[in-house]
Amino acid sequence: MSEDIKKSKKESAEPISKKESESKESKFEESEPEQRLVDLARVTRVVAGGKRLRFRACVVVGDRQGRVGEGTKKGADVAGAIEKAVRIAKKNMITVPIVNNTIPHEIREKYGAALVLLKPARQGRGIIAGGPVRIVLELAGIPNVTAKMLGTKNKINNVRATINALKKFLKKT
Repeated sequence: MSEDIKKSKKESAEPISKKESESKESKFEESEPEQRLVDLARVTRVVAGGKRLRFRACVVVGDRQGRVGEGTKKGADVAGAIEKAVRIAKKNMITVPIVNNTIPHEIREKYGAALVLLKPARQGRGIIAGGPVRIVLELAGIPNVTAKMLGTKNKINNVRATINALKKFLKKT
């Protein structure tokens, strides 16, 4: 009787096969896009009785396979603001056409005072871009592109200008 109990305990304690654990991990990786924090700011507003402090987070999410999105939200604490921004970014994901490991053509896009110039690049050139534009292009999975931020250095406006530029590429039908 005790041998039967020992056998059943041994059988139940066996680890999950390697293939099963790998498939679970790969499913998780595919479904969860990578996220990067672009900007985190402390913002206040004046109310009767003083100032109210909140945090604003700008987050870019992408799967490095042609899908990218941006979200900006405020929250009472840093973690709450980032969580809200990630949720919005996932909802606003767009698909970017990648032709020969670069973008289809040159494009200029203006958002507010931010002007972003994106140019296709040769194979092996890499991402040549600054700050927030680089983050968007990396998470979109575009391996070769040259970009320049013209106008303001405002991170949020530059991210939005880049996303708008990527939206405007002609889709193959």
